[in-house]
Amino acid sequence: MRRITQPFRDIATALALLTRIPIRARFDRTAQASWAWPLAGLPVALLAWALGMVALAIGLPPTVAAGVVLAAQMILTGAMHEDGLADCADGFWGGFDRDRRLAIMRDSQVGSYGVLALILSLGLRWAALVPLMDLGPWQAGAALFAVSLLSRASMLGVAAALPHARDDGLSKTTGRPTPRAALVGIVLAVAITVAALGAASLAPIAAATLAAALAALIARAKIGGQTGDVLGATQQLAEFAALAALCATLP
Repeated sequence: MRRITQPFRDIATALALLTRIPIRARFDRTAQASWAWPLAGLPVALLAWALGMVALAIGLPPTVAAGVVLAAQMILTGAMHEDGLADCADGFWGGFDRDRRLAIMRDSQVGSYGVLALILSLGLRWAALVPLMDLGPWQAGAALFAVSLLSRASMLGVAAALPHARDDGLSKTTGRPTPRAALVGIVLAVAITVAALGAASLAPIAAATLAAALAALIARAKIGGQTGDVLGATQQLAEFAALAALCATLP
């Protein structure tokens, strides 16, 4: 019976870790449950898409609907990925050595690099979402689901590929994904994306992969590994890359 219910428990763990959706979960196997990280993006995308469609249905323009989608995503995740992006921007470019960079990343204050990174992230993602809101409800929904899956699969790949950069923190407490968990999660995300978008899935998959590789290379060069902030920044970069690729390829 436990083997049957374990996948559902793992999904609950992923949702409790990566979203603010109230759900009961156990954290006794967070590393093994990491395969479900991409799936945690599905309810976030679903609720954000539904609110975006409501905004369009009551006559608001796609520009406003795209803003509603972004706001819903940040509320549902507690803006944890945006926080990671800001911390990485401050630490990576505000510190001159590994220890100083890690110290800056831990500081709760946001500096100029972090503010600029947030402005660019929000602005670019908003601009990429606007044309997607014009595609029609089902195509827009498929695009949002794919982006949510791929961006969180990118986190999974970076977490599995890089060692922990520090001996404490969220990433260390959670544990590195096992190779099997990482493979299952990434394959699952790609398979659902292909099912949702068909041939149009190739561009966002490639873009998210390149964004994750870039994030991993920068993190290794700057701090020698990954932290929870690095994974959050990876999600943001991969999300924008996938959105941009969809804008460039979808009719």
